[in-house]
Amino acid sequence: MAISIDDFFSLRKSLPVVDVRSEGEYQSGHIQQAINIPLLNNHERVLVGTDYKQKGQLEAIKTGFRLVGPRLLDIINEAERVSPSKEMLVHCWRGGMRSNNFCQFVGMAGVKTHALKGGYKAYRQKAVESFSKPIDLILLTGCTGSGKSEILRTLKARGEQVIDLETLASHKGSVFGGLFMSPQPTTEQFQNNLFEELMQLDSCKPIWVEDESIAIGQIFLPREFWLQMNKSPLVQVQVNREVRVERLVEEYGKADRDEFLSIMNKIVKRLGGQHFKRAKEALLSGNMPEVMRVLLTYYDKAYLHGIAKRKERVRKIVEWDGGNVEQIVNALTT
Repeated sequence: MAISIDDFFSLRKSLPVVDVRSEGEYQSGHIQQAINIPLLNNHERVLVGTDYKQKGQLEAIKTGFRLVGPRLLDIINEAERVSPSKEMLVHCWRGGMRSNNFCQFVGMAGVKTHALKGGYKAYRQKAVESFSKPIDLILLTGCTGSGKSEILRTLKARGEQVIDLETLASHKGSVFGGLFMSPQPTTEQFQNNLFEELMQLDSCKPIWVEDESIAIGQIFLPREFWLQMNKSPLVQVQVNREVRVERLVEEYGKADRDEFLSIMNKIVKRLGGQHFKRAKEALLSGNMPEVMRVLLTYYDKAYLHGIAKRKERVRKIVEWDGGNVEQIVNALTT
């Protein structure tokens, strides 16, 4: 039975979701918590596609059945494993032949299925549309090392609505932002995860996010969401430079020296040769506070230039000594 995207969102609260696309399609972007049971794997999908182009639809269908046949028992067993209640939601790319065939196969084994009308494409359309809807955003901003992520976590613990873009992106934004982080998702997957976060929040009430550029590491924010961020008010946290140096040393001080130096090499031009040489010497001698002071020379200059261009959007400026985070959160929310 085909179901609408709205019914899909309702039913998935109690039923498993099975994505029958190839593993490559799934890895590029998928619905959160969907389980991948490919009807055709990457290689098989290429073979079927080639036959479709060269020999026509009928021959492509025959090729598909020939390839799926030997794995049919495994597919049914896996479907039974992920759906103890023998009921599931199913989707492919467009809600076409793959999901229909999968539903027929597992249906013969007594598994009840609900196929998503329009497939994953319908989900993506819903996600993209959501980023254009008005959102009451507040951007938390401040120089590098100001503890913005810690502040956001505390805001969330207080019951404020928060979206942690850097956690979703698995990257802290700067050129060093990938250190100690797991590999980044694809941009498509990041946007899917952002969509899922937004669905849990009330868009009519304030939502805190960190002040970010459109790119966080290798992923990109949805353009419409980014445009809304560009119109939203800013709350600025000011932290003494030496306090920020201490925080950055605590955060990055245990990084592999060779890896850290390799990353620094990427910003030689932005730092300037003299500053780079100073930072490199400090790094090789183990003087991480001095490394951070040199790096902040560049990062602070870039940040202050950016905030000066948006000063009319700064709603509040709050000083923080970098100590009790509850104190700064009280100041931000009153």
